Amino acid sequence: MKNQRVLILMEIAIFAALGYVLDMIGFGMPQGGSVTFVLVPVILMAFRRGVVAGLATGFLIGVLQVVTGRFYAAPLSFEIVIAQVAIDYFIAFMVAGFAGFLRPAFIQAFEQKDKAKMIRAVVIGAFIAGFLRYLAHVTSGILFFGEFAGDQNVILYSLIYNSTYMIPVFLIAAFICSILFVKAPRLALPNSH
Repeated sequence: MKNQRVLILMEIAIFAALGYVLDMIGFGMPQGGSVTFVLVPVILMAFRRGVVAGLATGFLIGVLQVVTGRFYAAPLSFEIVIAQVAIDYFIAFMVAGFAGFLRPAFIQAFEQKDKAKMIRAVVIGAFIAGFLRYLAHVTSGILFFGEFAGDQNVILYSLIYNSTYMIPVFLIAAFICSILFVKAPRLALPNSH
């Protein structure tokens, strides 16, 4: 039992480091946000070990970005920047771990050897991950980046701006995870034979 816990903690650390590195591959947006592969390791860990492991992996990715200075802070007071960074990095990446709610559906589809249902579970899980992360960024945009909206409605501006990179992030993650999990289901099911 103790060895299993250590193994899971090591996997969380490895997948968080992988997510941090994968977040450097892609292209950034002018006011923060980027199209990268960062959700792939979070989703993989959430399907592999469950929601809590996915949440921990996403949270660690946010921590790594902040402690290494790879974050975009609003041009506001220090206290407000703390809240903005917490939402845009710690919370936004952490909530992607909720993709793990689809783990039981994936396992059931795997046991039934139904690849279509496996893919459906992965895509829905990736959607949950991407959508919850999107909501975190939209919230941050409304609360902290209103000056970029100019004369536009700040809510509408944040919804549109954040969708310009989060839709591609979701599509990339859903595509890559679907291929990985169908071609190599042991990535998501470490205890299967």
